[in-house]
Amino acid sequence: MKKLLIFFAAGCLGALANSITVWLFGDLGITASAGVSISPSLSANWLYPRLVWGGLWGLLFILPMMQSKPLLKGTLLSLFPTLVQLLVVFPYKTRYGIAGLELGILTPAFVLFFNWIWGVVTALIIRFAR
Repeated sequence: MKKLLIFFAAGCLGALANSITVWLFGDLGITASAGVSISPSLSANWLYPRLVWGGLWGLLFILPMMQSKPLLKGTLLSLFPTLVQLLVVFPYKTRYGIAGLELGILTPAFVLFFNWIWGVVTALIIRFAR
């Protein structure tokens, strides 16, 4: 149970790092300058579900693989939420089309990068918590 709590909490913190990065990129105009319409406001309504989902995705770290390579593990596991975002959330939940391309042609690259931040931060927090 302790491991699951650590993985969930680490996933939440990874999601916080991810969310702050997404917000900063939007606030600083980085996504807009790349032609991508991702610019959320930093609000509880936007942040809370992201933290919960980040914690749930953090439970993937229970998988017994690459224990000695946390950065690689975080990078590989970040592909799962990336694929769900691009292939399920964008086309079916938000109606931004497959891979969110209606938000801009580089949307998949930004989603991949933002989720990579989640994966690496989560992996590092787990490593330090042990």
